[in-house]
Amino acid sequence: MSTAAVRISLCCPPPPSADAFIGPRLMRKKPTAAGSPTKGSSKKGQKTTQKYIINAKQPADDRIFDPSAFATFLQQRIKVDGRTGNLGDTITVSNLGDGRIEIVSHQEFSGRYLKYLTKKFLKKQQLRDWLRVVSTSKGEYSLKFFNVVGDDAEEDEE
Repeated sequence: MSTAAVRISLCCPPPPSADAFIGPRLMRKKPTAAGSPTKGSSKKGQKTTQKYIINAKQPADDRIFDPSAFATFLQQRIKVDGRTGNLGDTITVSNLGDGRIEIVSHQEFSGRYLKYLTKKFLKKQQLRDWLRVVSTSKGEYSLKFFNVVGDDAEEDEE
């Protein structure tokens, strides 16, 4: 045996035989209970009701935010099955008055999507620099003003 062959055999172990290797795809599946959901099953048959509230009382009282215009914006822009204006009976958008808007969904609906649409409306109305969307609790969002440090604080320092 040459010295080169000895060096290779010492540094690298021999490759395993093809019979010894069992890949992750060839492993057996674990048995599942009869009633438990598996990875491939989905919850399409189940209906879930989700309720979201957007509280815009503070900007609505200052008359810089129109809740009824925002409610119509949501009705036009919320996508159901990939299409806008397709709300039907699955999603209802209602103006509760006092700057509160309620969205009730009878199918999967993301709160992040609602926050995205709210930010989009604020940007369209040029209010994004003044208002922010804050989650106050699960399923409830609030529009709050940014804490702007005004000229009064600068005058106090001098």
